[in-house]
Amino acid sequence: MSCATKTVDVNSFDFISRFIREKSAIVLNPQKAYLVESRLAPLLTKFGLDSIEALVRELQNPGARDLRREVVEAMTTNETSFFRDLHPFHALQDQILPELIERRRSQRRLRFWSNACSSGQEPYTIAMLIRDNFPLLDRWQLEILGTDICTQMLDRCRQANFNQTEVNRGLPMQMLMKYFSRRGTQWVAKRELRECLDFRCLNLIEPWPNLPKMDVIFLRNVLIYFDTDVKRQILEKIRRTLQPDGYLFLGGGETMMNLSKAFTRDRIGQATCYRPA
Repeated sequence: MSCATKTVDVNSFDFISRFIREKSAIVLNPQKAYLVESRLAPLLTKFGLDSIEALVRELQNPGARDLRREVVEAMTTNETSFFRDLHPFHALQDQILPELIERRRSQRRLRFWSNACSSGQEPYTIAMLIRDNFPLLDRWQLEILGTDICTQMLDRCRQANFNQTEVNRGLPMQMLMKYFSRRGTQWVAKRELRECLDFRCLNLIEPWPNLPKMDVIFLRNVLIYFDTDVKRQILEKIRRTLQPDGYLFLGGGETMMNLSKAFTRDRIGQATCYRPA
């Protein structure tokens, strides 16, 4: 049996990088050629292709919609964990939620949005933090939206199944036992945790659906994949979606500098967040 040729040549890389940028605005520089090889290799087997060049030819077939979707999904990064980079969650618990509860006392509704949520650990973390520390909100309308470009990841979010390695990454044992049930080698989120969560497919560079105003938006480790113009467009839409007194979290290595004047930087404990200007 001969092995499939997976090495990507310059022309194929150029085509794939343009295709990915057009469909998702993710920028792939030539130093990321190894990612193209490693992430697309499983698709060669799945679609019966013998090389990256053959995959590129198939991508140009108007009927290859499934392949095009899976190529985009394969090239997106799905790195996440429970309580990732703890500081935003400390800020949420210690200051943001107490303030929002006071300000929303008449409406009795809070909305959160986790962008590029991958397999769902971030929105499930928000739900656990709220359930564990703010029982008052059990009687409120609580909505946590998780969105991602990858339909396979969204299916995982809805199934709420996590393996042992995933729950070992950041999830305290007390919360694991309280909010998850063991099923074989998997841990499944209990219904009371899942009932406030909604997962939808959303591509940040395409037209957004009508979304309600959000109280807290997590857009962490997302902007780093886009060029400056796309970052500005996304932040403009985020500002229109965020409540005038809401909170926006970016990733630890991300900044608003030279991108938007619609937000002011705020420091809560060791966390940095952004407020509408």
